[in-house]
Amino acid sequence: MGIVLSQCFIAVDDHDRALAFYRDVLDLEVRADAEFEGMRWVTVGSPAQPDVTLVLEPPLPDPNASPADREAMAQLLAKGLLPGIIFATDDCDATFERIAASGAEVLQEPIDQPYGVRDCAFRDPSGNPLRFTQSHRS
Repeated sequence: MGIVLSQCFIAVDDHDRALAFYRDVLDLEVRADAEFEGMRWVTVGSPAQPDVTLVLEPPLPDPNASPADREAMAQLLAKGLLPGIIFATDDCDATFERIAASGAEVLQEPIDQPYGVRDCAFRDPSGNPLRFTQSHRS
């Protein structure tokens, strides 16, 4: 039995701003942008990984969630406390320069980590932490 990653989800508070970042800054391709069950279903992905998509979803997509729960999730997102994503890159420094030039909030400039990668970190327009790692073997 083989298991592979198909989709992962990241909360966004504004799909248009998120698309401008993930599509225009990170060069991910838009795979879907449609209405689905009263929400906007947006997926993006790397051309190098056609079978893996990143779903840009509202902070709490459950239509039965209480207003208090929706507000709590929105606050966690705004604080950058929701899980982020780690992307692999073959050139951490060039990736850093390109993303920093877009005005994205820098969390960490490129640094060699003791666990074998060079990485940097940013926040996306919704506040999610994103890391970009380069293996020292690259």
